[in-house]
Amino acid sequence: MQNSSIYALTPAGRQELHGNATTLAPDEIELLVRIDGVLTLAQIEAGMPAVSHEAFTSACQRLLTRGMLAPAEVDPFTAQFQTQLNRMALNQAENEADAGAASLKKTGYYVSIARQRGPTRTLAPGEVLSAIVVDDEPMLAKFIQSYLAFEGFHVRLASNRAEVIAEFRKQPVPDLILLDVVLPDADGFDILLRLRQHPALKNVPVIMLTGKATREAVIKGLAGGADGYITKPFEADALMEAVRTVIGLSKPQTGSSDPWVNKDAKP
Repeated sequence: MQNSSIYALTPAGRQELHGNATTLAPDEIELLVRIDGVLTLAQIEAGMPAVSHEAFTSACQRLLTRGMLAPAEVDPFTAQFQTQLNRMALNQAENEADAGAASLKKTGYYVSIARQRGPTRTLAPGEVLSAIVVDDEPMLAKFIQSYLAFEGFHVRLASNRAEVIAEFRKQPVPDLILLDVVLPDADGFDILLRLRQHPALKNVPVIMLTGKATREAVIKGLAGGADGYITKPFEADALMEAVRTVIGLSKPQTGSSDPWVNKDAKP
């Protein structure tokens, strides 16, 4: 595996990326999103400065071993031009996540990723989970609130910077945060970074729930510490599967009245 090598996703890699849950580590997920069949490993590594060379190489090897990557078939007459376009797009992604070269921008790019934070948990009898939904679309926020409430959550809503700050200061500390990217007076990616630096909230699972469906936006969310990234429009069942994954709860057992019963719990 050389730094000049170019890889593409296999069917297994695409399935892992677009499935509702994943067992991959954060650096593996970020690498999987960045693999496009055009950039070399050296160029991809340059775009992941927070990951050491040893960790990057190890993540590549693990994905290869699991059959999620394969050497790409590169057209030698267009490779250099495509590489220049991709480099330009990566440089622009920080300032304008929706801009960039056509080879990186994915129209209708859909991602539904979730990874578990911490060990599997079992709810105590009568225990109620808490969630904060940050979204400035009232109808959608109410829909998510109703759906989560039906599943046993106590849900608080926030739609702007002041409400976000107020809800984050309240007790109890939420078990989950669903975070939109585009808010009227705040940026969801900035909120995510601040959450990951907050002493009381840094370990709370966060799922980005957003209409920003470009590859650049997905990379930015995962690199910022999101545990899940779901692009709108989404199916409610896919959202709830992602919620269960990041919290560490199993699917409801057949015939159980408790929607959050854990399959590992002893009767």
